[in-house]
Order: sequence, then structure tokens, then C-alpha cells
Amino acid sequence: MRITNIAISYRTSVVVLTVILILGGLFAYATIPKESFPSIEIPNIVVTTVYPGASPDDIESLITQPIEREIQSINGIKEIRSSSTEGISSVVIEFDPDVSIDDAFQKVRDKVDLAKPDLPEDAEEPMVNEIDLSEFPIMTINLAADYSLARLKDVAEDLADELESIPSILQVDIIGALEREVQVNVDNGNLQGYNVSFEDLVATLRQENTNIPGGSIDVDRLNYLVRVDGEFEDPREIEELVVVAPGGKPVYVRDLAEVVFGFKDRSSFSRLQVLQTEDDDGALHTLPAEDARTLPVISLNVKKRSGENILDTARDVEGKLAAFPFPSGTRIEITGDQSEGVLSMVKDLENNIISGLIFVVAVLLFFLGMRNAFLVAIAIPLSMFISFLLFESMGYTLNFVILFSLIIALGMLVDNAVVIVENIYRFREEGHSRFEAAKLATAEVAGPVVASTATTVAAFAPMLFWPGIMGEFMSFLPLTLIVTLSSSLFVAIIINPVITGIFVRVEGEQKVETPRIVKYISIGAILLMGAVLGFANWKSLVVLGVGFWLLFYLHKHFFKPVGDRFVRTGLPYVIARYRRFLTWMLQRDYTVKRAYLRNTLALGSLTIGAVLLILGGL
Repeated sequence: MRITNIAISYRTSVVVLTVILILGGLFAYATIPKESFPSIEIPNIVVTTVYPGASPDDIESLITQPIEREIQSINGIKEIRSSSTEGISSVVIEFDPDVSIDDAFQKVRDKVDLAKPDLPEDAEEPMVNEIDLSEFPIMTINLAADYSLARLKDVAEDLADELESIPSILQVDIIGALEREVQVNVDNGNLQGYNVSFEDLVATLRQENTNIPGGSIDVDRLNYLVRVDGEFEDPREIEELVVVAPGGKPVYVRDLAEVVFGFKDRSSFSRLQVLQTEDDDGALHTLPAEDARTLPVISLNVKKRSGENILDTARDVEGKLAAFPFPSGTRIEITGDQSEGVLSMVKDLENNIISGLIFVVAVLLFFLGMRNAFLVAIAIPLSMFISFLLFESMGYTLNFVILFSLIIALGMLVDNAVVIVENIYRFREEGHSRFEAAKLATAEVAGPVVASTATTVAAFAPMLFWPGIMGEFMSFLPLTLIVTLSSSLFVAIIINPVITGIFVRVEGEQKVETPRIVKYISIGAILLMGAVLGFANWKSLVVLGVGFWLLFYLHKHFFKPVGDRFVRTGLPYVIARYRRFLTWMLQRDYTVKRAYLRNTLALGSLTIGAVLLILGGL
């Protein structure tokens, strides 16, 4: 095969390429964003309109129907659902999956603007929102303190500003805080007594609470802006405002109303029920029923940007919390931390991949031996490293669907390598030189190997066009399998012949001294992979280390003796029985009654199966 011949001719470059793929794959795996679910766009737009005090019938006729009439003319709408309840109209527009969510959002906003003149004047501004899974909070930071909620709100706002300075944070919403406001509580009796209207009082407050620009003035070479600062800085200034002055006797605001620097009516409440406590070692302890308590808190919902690494974002947030100067007596509780679930899921799937790799290698050791198993098994990490590089270049995140798909593909990654490596050994045993055997062996089986991989990839390709939200969600499974299987084909055609040509050694052949540079590169690559794996998940490193040492021990004392015996006696016996079975099945002498009955049964079963298939289709 020409591409294999080129790779073998430039085998030094292929070795360097292999090292680059290992380093790049490790870097890609360490830096690729990780999250629990794939980032998909849900093509749903929600239009919410509030009309206080209106009945459901009025909401439907006055608000919901005018909005629906305007929206239904938009192209690409799959379904419109609406609900009209007391005081609230909600219209949900579901678009086809191929419609851009940004275009759909803009079209809906334009149509809602056209419907506004038909809505009641007392109705509030319609709110148009899109459903974005990435805007759900990744964690909630609860602040409780011994001091007042007003002071705690200032602390929460300062903390929110600090957290929003993290590049991966989209925004931080504050819930349960008290907001200050100046309340002017008017006494109707005093208004009537002084013969002052309510509008006069409102007009006075509006006119006095303004900054008046006065232009500019030139003084020598300098230019100064002139303005009159009229905005209130102290609530007591409001009390001294003059509303009217009949007969030269001024009537002040304090004569008509009481000015209070209070709080807005609370629109959100936040409570935290403490049932468990965590010690310095991270162990949880359940509190007795009499000690369990509910604390008034201020909650900060932290939202990350789409496509950012949730694990890195959570670490950055924890770093900001550790460095923030909280006042004495402030208590911090983090709830709903999605990064913990993502980290646990990623580690579990990593451990499953490592365990699957160990079992695959164990099977290879039993049938192929130590050297052949090693040459075949390198296709697994190399294929995955190439896949990680491709995923990161395409902008995908590492989620549980991709990791689960890697587990499915684990056993299929070695199929191509097994065929090519074993064929190289066959040509080597026939007396060909190392790289000549690699060229001839790969050229002989390259066509079937490519065809086999292509048929598997073709079986998963239609799943990429699975329609709907579920199809967009599950498309990561066939995409992962296609990428990894294509990567395994690249490894089998390009890298495996070169690596096998370097390390191939048939039985009885004198051991060739491995070049020192190859030893250093191999040891360095193993140490680097171990360091990256240990940094990401030390448990996987322990499992991998213990598992491979256990495999080496089992291979030496069990797999090799049993495998050699199976090759000498068991395999020839199985082949002989299989040859006899094929001879019997292919027999066409119908004078023998058994052959006639056998073939009749086989053809009858085939006919019945075809009829049942046709009936099932109908």
C-alpha cells in the first residue's frame, strides 16, 4: 500500500509524529472542557406577559391570541403552545431543529413588537426569552451572617463583582437580598389640610431630584463643565423640600408625608436548612434533630459561559472565595455544585476505560503473547489521543456521552491492529526483512481492513442525521465512534507497520539492541502519561499500575503456559473440528438422506424468516 510504504520510508518522521500525537493528546485531554451533558441548543422561545388582576379569559383574548396571531406567520415553527392563567400569559414557540436559535429569537421579538399596539395599556412589557441549558447555575453560594441582611447584601454584591471578573463566568444572580429605597409615606389628611394635591408633591420630588447641566465656561486656557447637582444624597434632604408657598408661607414635604429610608418589598427569599456539617477531612456528620436549623441567607447563583470547563470554573470560584475578605461572622455554604457530579462521572468513566483496557490487553496476552499484545494495544491510547485532538479542534466538550462511546469503541480499536500485526509476523517468519515484511503484510490486508472499518462507520453514519432534540443529543455517540474508528484505521495503516517493523521479533531470533534514543523516548512517554493521568485521577493511575503488574504476573505464570498449550493442542483441535463441520455443511450428495433433510430444513427456515420479515414490515 503506497501510504504505508511512504510511512515506512520515512519511519523516523512517523516516530516523531507518534510522540507529537501522544503529547498533543495528553494536552488536549487535560484542557478540553468537561461537562455533564452535551451543549445543545433547544429551539424553544418563551414569550411571557404579565397583566395584573386580569382573569384567564381576559388574558387569553386580550394578550395570548394577539401574540399568537403575529407569531404564527414565522417560518420554521414546529409547534406553538400557550397557557393563560390569572394575570400571566405564556406562549412557547418550538422551532424545527435546523432553525438558528438566534434568528428565531430575533424574529419572535420583531413579531411581539408588532403585537404590542393590540395589547392593553396596563399590561407589562412582554418578555421574550430563549431556553439555554448553559445559563442554568453551576453552583449556589449561600451567605449567612450574624450581622444584618442589609450589610450582608453589600458583601454579596462585592463578591458577585469579584466572581464576574472570572473570564469563564457569565453572570452571578443575587437572590434573597434586601434592596434599599426611600419611601415617602403621604398623609391624605395633611394634603387636604394644606390644600395640596398629590400631583404637586410628586412633581416637586421629580423636579428637585435631577442634575441640571449648565454648559461650559472657558477660564484662560481651561474649559470647565458647569452643572447643578440636584440628586438627593441624604433622605433628610427630601423633608426640607418646599411643595407650595401660599401667602409666602412654605409647606414642606415633612408637613405632608413621612420620609423613611427603608427597604423594597421582597420579591425573592432564600433559606438554607442545615442538616449535615462537614469537618476538615471532608467527612459529613448528620446533625441531631434539635440542632438542625434553617438560616436566612443571601444566595448567589453562579452561571458559566457556554463551552467553558466546569471543573476549571469551579476551581476559580473556590479560589476567589478563599481570597475574598469576608467580615467576621460570615458563613459560606455551597450547594448545587454541578462540578462535583461532573468530576465524579468523569473519574468513573475514566476508571471504566482503564479497566476495559486492562481486560482487552489480558485477552491479547492470552492469544498473542507479550510482544504482539503490546504492539496491538498501543492502537488504543493512540486512537484516543487523536480523537481528543479532533474533538478539541472541533470545539466539542468532553461529556458523558462521548466518554461512554469511548468505552463502546474500546474493543473495536484493536481489530485493525490485530490483523496487520499478525500478518507482519507471518511474513517475518517466512524470511522477509523487518520493514519488507511490514510493507508486504500491510499491502495484503489493507483493502479488507479499510473495507471493514468503512462498513462499521457506515452503520453509524445515519445516526448523525437523527432529527429532533434527542437526535442532536445522541449524535455525539455515532460521531465519537466514527472519529475513534477512523483514528484506529490511521494508526493501523500508518503507525502500526512502523512500530511493528522496529520491534518485531520472531521466536528464536536473536534479540536486537534497542537504540538508546528509542528507550529514552519510550520511558519519557510512559512517565509523562503516568504524570498526566495521576494529576487528573490518581485512582486510575493506581488501578493502571496495579493492573498491568498483575497482568505481567498472570502472563508469566498463567497466560503464557496456557496460551502455548492452547496453540499446540487446543487450536489445531478446534480447527480440525471446524473443518469437519464445514465439510459436512457443504456436502451436496442428496443420495444421503441426512444431507437432504439438512438442506431442506435450512432453506425452509430461510423462507419462513423471509415471510415473517415481509409480514412484519406490512
